[in-house]
Amino acid sequence: MSFRPFCVLAIALLFACRGSERVAPVAASEPARDIILITIDTWRADAAGFAGNARVKTPFLDGLARRGVVFSNAHAHNVVTLPSHTNILTGLNPYEHGVRENAGYVLDDKVDTLAERLRAAGYTTGAFVAAFPLDARFNLDQGFDHYDDNYGKGSITSTFALQERGADAVLDSAARWWREREGQKRFAWIHLFDPHAPYTPKAPFDAEYRDRPYLGEVAAVDDALARQLGPLITGNTMVVITADHGEALGDHGELTHGLFAYESTLKVPLVVVAPGLTSRTEKAFVRHIDIAPTILAAARVEAALPGQSLLGSVKQSDTYFESLSTSLNRGWAPLTGLIQGDLKFIDLPLSELYDLEKDPAELKNLVSDQRRAATAARTALRAVQVDPGEGRSVSSEEAARLRSLGYFTGSASAQFTEADDPKNLVHVDAMLHQIIEHQQRGDAEEALRIAREVVRLQPKMAAGQELLAFVLQQSERIPESIAALETLVRSGQASASSKTQLSKLLTETGRASEALALIAPIAAASSDPEVFNAYGIALSEAGRPADAATQFQRAIAVDPNNAPAWQNLGIAALRIGDARSAEQHLNRALQLNPALPLALNSLGVVYAQRGDMNRAQQMWRQAFANDRRQYDALYNLALVALRNGDRDEARRAFTEFVEIAPPARYARDIAAARDALRRIQ
Repeated sequence: MSFRPFCVLAIALLFACRGSERVAPVAASEPARDIILITIDTWRADAAGFAGNARVKTPFLDGLARRGVVFSNAHAHNVVTLPSHTNILTGLNPYEHGVRENAGYVLDDKVDTLAERLRAAGYTTGAFVAAFPLDARFNLDQGFDHYDDNYGKGSITSTFALQERGADAVLDSAARWWREREGQKRFAWIHLFDPHAPYTPKAPFDAEYRDRPYLGEVAAVDDALARQLGPLITGNTMVVITADHGEALGDHGELTHGLFAYESTLKVPLVVVAPGLTSRTEKAFVRHIDIAPTILAAARVEAALPGQSLLGSVKQSDTYFESLSTSLNRGWAPLTGLIQGDLKFIDLPLSELYDLEKDPAELKNLVSDQRRAATAARTALRAVQVDPGEGRSVSSEEAARLRSLGYFTGSASAQFTEADDPKNLVHVDAMLHQIIEHQQRGDAEEALRIAREVVRLQPKMAAGQELLAFVLQQSERIPESIAALETLVRSGQASASSKTQLSKLLTETGRASEALALIAPIAAASSDPEVFNAYGIALSEAGRPADAATQFQRAIAVDPNNAPAWQNLGIAALRIGDARSAEQHLNRALQLNPALPLALNSLGVVYAQRGDMNRAQQMWRQAFANDRRQYDALYNLALVALRNGDRDEARRAFTEFVEIAPPARYARDIAAARDALRRIQ
């Protein structure tokens, strides 16, 4: 499905439409040769020294702000990562390009990106991203000669651990690329994820910002930029710095972002530094869709886009915005809105209207006092509505990885009342975040208690039932997790992701035939590598290794860098006695993700069969260190240590195995381990 920019002439006063105009350069006499776009994920507009915040030290960002233009009223159009970056990189509104959420959307090839336009003008283009929401699979890599999304891919996380890489690693890669292309026209987009929750700044920022860890993350990003990017920026380099969205930090009851669209999450920092640009603070309202025209104007590239270049005189612009995550994933009411002048309208069952100049904290709702303005804004919003659920398909891997980042996926309903307004459900959103926090802290019982309460409060919200099943699985309460997912399947609410997870649990508990009945129809119509992996595992457990290998190869055909598929292919080869192929496949998996615990464990088995016990033990130790649920690796390590006469290591490994291995799955091995311990004593 393709979306094209359009104008609604009947509401031209509300939506200033420039889609038919050509963006032309107005600042420097020569095209900018070096352009750097930096997006700092989850960075509040007030979380910088140049924004007046005396509690955070951002000397590098402050220095750039003194050299360029600070746009003090810049706004995003979305409050989650993928659609917000799509707005920035295409110069289009979300209803125009069609990417509305972090999962289930891929940018249409027909939409021209900023990188494509610059590459056509002779620029070499590189992107360096820090986390899964900007994975190349979402098609934001269009136009980039080099798209570095090596944030730790390869496996679907089974915990709430983040799949990201820090600013130092991203900037190191970007700096190398930049230096290697000295003398060429260069465009680099650098995405830094550090301020995203949970807030765990590195030393010394952890100590300095102990009571404000979010600001510690921002300060750490500033430090990394100063050390690694600062030396690369010359007086002729154009630099644009912004955020994809902000962070609520408790404002209006919201803990992080993605629920509301108040200024805490919608307003963003925006600084533009370019040759010939006079340093100043610009108070006119501007938008993310103005960034692409600004960069293109500096590069002297013409393009028909709805935004404006910010290099010359800046016109006050209307801003469309939306927050659809809870609607698409939880079935709550969709939030859309419009900023016109100082008035901000939020369209919900309980509508809101704020005067941002007089009431920047958005505490006084003016809907009842200014009904005409609210009605006009609502009419304008209706004219640009495009069904956000049309064509949406969330893969199993998207659901799992985004869950690890604190995002939730699910399905939506069609009818909304005041009960579905997110303002009336903010307590449920807080509970979902509390589940993650307790699980991360190791308090599984409290996480489980809250998850059960969420399901009680919102029995029709599939995302709650899915989260309950996940917490049960993490607590090794596999039968209960299966029961929760089976409830979803019977209700007709189960997504492909939920069914895939259920099939994996059924396979794990010896019910491969049931797993096959569930997953086979999904796999027949799927292009999701994780579905193929789950199907292949079920086939393998059902005694069909050749058919299993075919499914793993299907996954690799879709994604050659899918480490779990290479791992599974290696395990399948190991099971039929083809140790040589097993070693090749497992090593390929570990090249893609050196921390993949099951691949490490299986490679240890290959070495053990070959008689190389030292390397086998090394693999098993590493597998268990990476994932303490690799009980087989721990048991193997104990057996080999006992066989080699290393009674101390055998005693330690057997003891730990008895203490942590789930009795329901390892009863026989636990009994054998206890017997071994009695003999060792």
